[in-house]
Amino acid sequence: MGTTAVQRPTSGAPTQARRRRVVGLGMLLAVLVAAAVVSLAVGARALSPGEVWHGLFAAPDPDRRLTEIRLIVRTVRVPRTVLAIVAGLALGVGGALIQGYTRNPIADTGLLGVNSGASFAVVTAISVFGFSQPFQYVWFAFLGAAVAGVVVFGLASIGRGAGNPLTLALAGQGVTVFLAAMTTAVALTDQKSLNALRFWNAGSVAGVGFDVIGPVSAFVLVGLVLALTALPTLNLLNLGEDVARGLGVNIALSRTVGIAAVTLLAGAATAACGPIAFLGLMVAHVARYLTGPDYRWLVPYAGLLGAVVLLVCDIVGRLVVRPGELDAGVLVALLGAPFFAGLVWLGKFRNA
Repeated sequence: MGTTAVQRPTSGAPTQARRRRVVGLGMLLAVLVAAAVVSLAVGARALSPGEVWHGLFAAPDPDRRLTEIRLIVRTVRVPRTVLAIVAGLALGVGGALIQGYTRNPIADTGLLGVNSGASFAVVTAISVFGFSQPFQYVWFAFLGAAVAGVVVFGLASIGRGAGNPLTLALAGQGVTVFLAAMTTAVALTDQKSLNALRFWNAGSVAGVGFDVIGPVSAFVLVGLVLALTALPTLNLLNLGEDVARGLGVNIALSRTVGIAAVTLLAGAATAACGPIAFLGLMVAHVARYLTGPDYRWLVPYAGLLGAVVLLVCDIVGRLVVRPGELDAGVLVALLGAPFFAGLVWLGKFRNA
């Protein structure tokens, strides 16, 4: 009897924690669905719920007003809502993963150089090939992000500090600075590239169709699958490499899979909507506060939080300067900069 009395609290505690986490995931999903509905209704032209329903499901109608509503909902609102969810999910998961693999609580997906790699590829594609539409240069952006990630990981895997999280951070910073300088050099010699870079660098989910969103979502899906397979070993890696190795973890393989997942996720999101700073950093910390250090829960929370935050920022951006718009990336940065300053002020960087 005494033994049973002692075991009940310990066995019940994990169950209660799991129940809270499941309920939290359900609440985040509900908030995301609600934000998606609002996103379809809000814009330069506000739509009622009935008009949104008509725009989504009604057959073509000869009425000019109803035709306009269908065009607004299906060709403008739905694509940007889907892109905000896909990109936010990718950046949220990527931010949690990169903090886990580098054991650096202030790391962001830009640490791998994906943002600077994508920017350089965009200006190069526009300057050399004359591309001007997102569906034309998005593939160059993804390629540039992927190559930059591979280069950073390769540099961090050689020499004395091979595999060290600090080496990865230093390699990422070096590649980022170099590519930023090259991007500026190309953009300043070509006015068309400079104008396109100004628009792309703002970080926006507007103006991109399903011809881009579809393929980008496929890359995000692959990245998510890799991320899910890496979560159990990521928990072990955060206990220390010696402990993980003693438990049979192939550290090199695990880190390679994780970095590949981050590169796919961050590269695809950046290619589709431009660099969005601080999003992965913010939501990873909020998710850790809600779930604790278990990456099997932390990563899904971070993904859903990323989707919610980016979608809400896009909605707010349509409202604050109506009838114009403020890019979602600008609002995310306005939230992220003080959040980052708060982390430093609270001393969160000490665990890096």
